[in-house]
Amino acid sequence: MENVKVLAFAGSPRNTGNSRLMLERFVKGAEKNRATTEVVDPHELKIKPCTGCLRCNILKRCSLREDDWSGLSEKILASDLIVFATPVYFHHLPAPLKLIIDRFRSFIHVQITETGLIHTPYEQWNKQFVLLLSMGSSDDRDAEPVVGLFRFMTSILGSGNGLHLLKATRLAMAGQVIKTANQLKILYEKMKLPLHLAEQDERQNRELLDKCENLGHRLTRK
Repeated sequence: MENVKVLAFAGSPRNTGNSRLMLERFVKGAEKNRATTEVVDPHELKIKPCTGCLRCNILKRCSLREDDWSGLSEKILASDLIVFATPVYFHHLPAPLKLIIDRFRSFIHVQITETGLIHTPYEQWNKQFVLLLSMGSSDDRDAEPVVGLFRFMTSILGSGNGLHLLKATRLAMAGQVIKTANQLKILYEKMKLPLHLAEQDERQNRELLDKCENLGHRLTRK
């Protein structure tokens, strides 16, 4: 029996970004089941922006060349589980990760009709998707534009797909998710946040990281 193949995108430009720390714990859980894991940094890839040429409707692949998409798309298709770990920037994705998401258009035939669009994937996917989000806001509804995009994308790529979501709030500074209550109090004083939130948030962040690890372990169990 083959191990589960996990392809993960680390959307944060910060090496100690909170979403990266969430991803590390997810990968740790997956590797307990000996899953094959690869973490991709969108900031280190050369990905051209989609030009909306629609040639993928004919070619059944992206027509853009001389970038990293061809090899990356093969890895995407070969994976069983795709993880997107990312901060929420201005209610959406960081630009390098959004470039990759836009190129997912080349996996799907799109037909324009009188009433809307019909999306037909060239292959019916049966994959698990994971969305690990960190955001500065205290209200996770500020991530809804991102969540809505992924719900739409996973649904049109195949009815057998699943989407799993973990959202972390009130994380504005790199590495904040692993700070102690005392460290958070110092930070919150500068941010003019109520200091009584510090102990609650330390506990909440610790539980969140445990959830990331548990999710990685659960989804890669054969």
